[in-house]
Amino acid sequence: MRRTEVKDRLRQLIERRQPGEVLPSERALSTEIGVSRPTLRAAIDELERDGLVVREHGRGTFTAPRKISQDLMPATGGEQFAPPAEGHWTSRVIDFALTPAGARLGKRLEVSPGQTLVAVTRVRIVEEAPMAIERILVPRDLVPDITAAGFESGSFYELLRTRYEVVPATAVQIIEPTVTDAGESALLGVPQHSPALLFERTTRDDGGRVIEYTRSIYRGDRYRITSHLTFDHTSG
Repeated sequence: MRRTEVKDRLRQLIERRQPGEVLPSERALSTEIGVSRPTLRAAIDELERDGLVVREHGRGTFTAPRKISQDLMPATGGEQFAPPAEGHWTSRVIDFALTPAGARLGKRLEVSPGQTLVAVTRVRIVEEAPMAIERILVPRDLVPDITAAGFESGSFYELLRTRYEVVPATAVQIIEPTVTDAGESALLGVPQHSPALLFERTTRDDGGRVIEYTRSIYRGDRYRITSHLTFDHTSG
């Protein structure tokens, strides 16, 4: 039996189990599928790299925890509406500082190079697991008295709306595949060079003013984006 066939059989086995459920031993699986243990082990290695199983030394092989999903829904004008991602999210701030924008960030945020920015790095946590690292930059004059605590509890956008009367309205967001470096891996609790998603977002308020630039690294093994598409006669 080829390794691709073994992977397909294992995928079917995984789909019948709940996230985090232990799989049978390699000996039992090799007997059940009718394949040698080296071939079985190589197939499991590939499934682990694909993020479908997790190996724990001395405990066994488990189906991967469920992915946290965010839906991007069609909205008016060809844009997409982004409801909150599922699950209960909290944040841990690991850096909070005030810094001049400088030329590059000043251009991105459409402020003068001397404008003071609030610069925050935080780890986003869901279901008690670190899910993302976010680097947020906000012009200080929009949130003059904000502290690190403002980025730790609840929704930052909700805080902008209710406390500062700043209404996030539109954003341009770019998503690219990447891998984690040593520092990111340590914060996210994953091996170095693990697959990840890089998000870069520039957000404007309802008056067109840039209010935020965020660069985020999300775990590729736990986070999933679902886009809802509509088509017309010009669609390819």
